[in-house]
Amino acid sequence: MPDALLVLADGSVFPGRSVGAPGTADGEVVFNTSMTGYQEMLTDPSYAGQLLTLTYPLIGNYGIDETVEESSRIQPAGLVVREASLRPSHLRSRQTLREFLIDRGVVAIDGVDTRAVTRRIRRSGVMPGTITTTETAEEALARVRALPGYDDVNWVDTVTTDHVFDWNTPTGEGRHKVVLLDGGVKRNIMRSLEARGCSVRVFPSNTPAGHLLEARPDGIVLSPGPGDPRLLDGMVTEVAKLIGKAPILGICLGHQVAARALGAGTFKLPFGHRGGNHPVKDLVTGKVTITAQNHGYAVDADGLDAAAYVSHLNLNDQTVEGIALRNEPLMTIQYHSEACPGPLDNAYIFDRFVAMMATVSGGVR
Repeated sequence: MPDALLVLADGSVFPGRSVGAPGTADGEVVFNTSMTGYQEMLTDPSYAGQLLTLTYPLIGNYGIDETVEESSRIQPAGLVVREASLRPSHLRSRQTLREFLIDRGVVAIDGVDTRAVTRRIRRSGVMPGTITTTETAEEALARVRALPGYDDVNWVDTVTTDHVFDWNTPTGEGRHKVVLLDGGVKRNIMRSLEARGCSVRVFPSNTPAGHLLEARPDGIVLSPGPGDPRLLDGMVTEVAKLIGKAPILGICLGHQVAARALGAGTFKLPFGHRGGNHPVKDLVTGKVTITAQNHGYAVDADGLDAAAYVSHLNLNDQTVEGIALRNEPLMTIQYHSEACPGPLDNAYIFDRFVAMMATVSGGVR
């Protein structure tokens, strides 16, 4: 008999084995097609409120290494895999995946046909679901169908920092002083900036624009994060006040917030872009790179300010992957320049941002 169930809101039931903490985990069921990076995904704040399904069939085979974590905790509500490795092999591994999940109190299931789950989501779109070790399928389905909608929750509020802090180097000691508005930042964004001589001060997502500008930044980063950007009116209003004051880089959710501040809209994708192999074309250079992505919403360029233009395009579905301003130092990307699923194609985005700060020297205008 299975000791865990994955139950979807459409009535689908997938039996399996518990490979995490006992209990229930509720969330929007999404899938990621990357072959590696399970620990980075598990600690990515953009997965808050979701049940993460990994399509690669063997997960955990190189164990757990705390140095690669992207935040201080596991962020998805639960994990769904085909097979969780019991015997990892890697020089830096300190735990098995199962031990990692149990220690962090996260409910997870393996033994699931993740291809079938993925096909269902691709056909019907993302939907609520639950992983349970304590209920019958009927009990779990009734509870899932009564859950609040994922799009009705401001997930940024659940992951943003509750205080201002400096990332390693105290602000003022780096070559460029960067302030970062935290909607659910990944540590590798700050590592990438630090590697390029930047000091980084991180602020909560509800910080007024005036407080950010008081730090006299050379540049401003709008971080990735979870949830529907249409729930972030306050953040959009404050970001609009920052445009033209200092160079701005928006990543993923930060891209969507900046686009809204410039008059564009956003919409939900049927099943999102989550994986390490999405082709994106830079419309300025003509270059195509393979990108890592993790988002469920996209920018609708209709209404975009005439001073702005679409700078990057997704070659799979033609969605907007970046915007820029013609006469102000602002650029955004929908994908994750800090994520390195093998290729390092997109690290140049940080170099371009640093070059923008060097060109617009003297900080806040």
